[in-house]
Amino acid sequence: MSRNSSDFQPSANLFGKNGVLEQKSPGFKKRETEVYVGNLPLDISEEEILCLLKDFNPLRVQKIQNGCKCFAFVDLGSAQNVALAIQELNGKLFHKRKLFVNTNKRPPKRISDLAKVPEELPGPSSTDPRRPEWKQEDPSQVVQISEQASGEGIAQTAACAQLTPRASVDPCKTEKPRAASFAVPMEMRGSFLVLLLRECFQDLSWLAVIHGIHGEVGLLVTSIVPQTPFFWAMHITKTLHQNMQALFSSLAEAEEQQPYLDDSAVQRGARCLAEYHLGDYGHAWNRCWVLDRVDTWAVVMFIDFGQSATIPVQSLRSLDSDDFWTIPPLTQPFMLEKDILSSCEVVHRILKGKITGALTLESHILKFEVFK
Repeated sequence: MSRNSSDFQPSANLFGKNGVLEQKSPGFKKRETEVYVGNLPLDISEEEILCLLKDFNPLRVQKIQNGCKCFAFVDLGSAQNVALAIQELNGKLFHKRKLFVNTNKRPPKRISDLAKVPEELPGPSSTDPRRPEWKQEDPSQVVQISEQASGEGIAQTAACAQLTPRASVDPCKTEKPRAASFAVPMEMRGSFLVLLLRECFQDLSWLAVIHGIHGEVGLLVTSIVPQTPFFWAMHITKTLHQNMQALFSSLAEAEEQQPYLDDSAVQRGARCLAEYHLGDYGHAWNRCWVLDRVDTWAVVMFIDFGQSATIPVQSLRSLDSDDFWTIPPLTQPFMLEKDILSSCEVVHRILKGKITGALTLESHILKFEVFK
């Protein structure tokens, strides 16, 4: 059964050593028998993953899809099978994609009993520098935490933490809960959006306007990342209304005139036109950008709605003329200041509130506080 990473919840809580509560992933008894398989096609089935590893006696598979990323953890029954699978499959092409196959070094999530157990911080692993293992350190020492670039080329930043002895904990006082932190979704990160925007638009001067948005605003939500505070929305202004009318009128005419794309032209970076599903409002043709292709399917990003989708290659129409790409994207990324979006019911609805600032490392993502 496929799982979305945002919906994943541990199924069992077991007490480990030193009274630390460990949460174990369902269906996997021994982590040393698991192998990680990354860069998989989005439409792959768990049966196909098992077939890919059939020479290594796979027992069960857990497929995880997060946005435009798809990977899996497969139990091969023994560490020997894991080593053989890594040796044979890592770096091999599968559906025109380079596989990343490695050992599964995921540390268990832990909830510490602060009254009994010293605070634990992740230390560097001697076997796999990309995935830190849990290690207790003397509070008087300085721990250097460093993470190297992953096999998929994503660089991580080095950080250094100074540990100091903690005061004794009063059992009668309740510790304040720590605020939850969320990673910025890949499709909202500046590194991804800069590539997309440069491929699609010749003039990016409108980007400077984003940072000037402040105060009370109305946002028409076009897409959300469930169980997180991140969402895509249109900032409702007179200019937006004019751009929507001009864009949708031109796209409606293009739908009848633009030819379907040749099969060979459907590749990453292609600008095209496809039907976007608007829920109860039906369908509308919209500008999109090809993220990837898997056989007869294309993974596209709908520019004006902030939504990715997998659609048939033969349904894409040509839209490479710059005339269709003079109007800036109608939508942009936001983050709720004090809440998360747990339901898709807010999509295509207007949220009223105020802009309170921008994320420090992703300044194009504006923070939004909803009026109660």
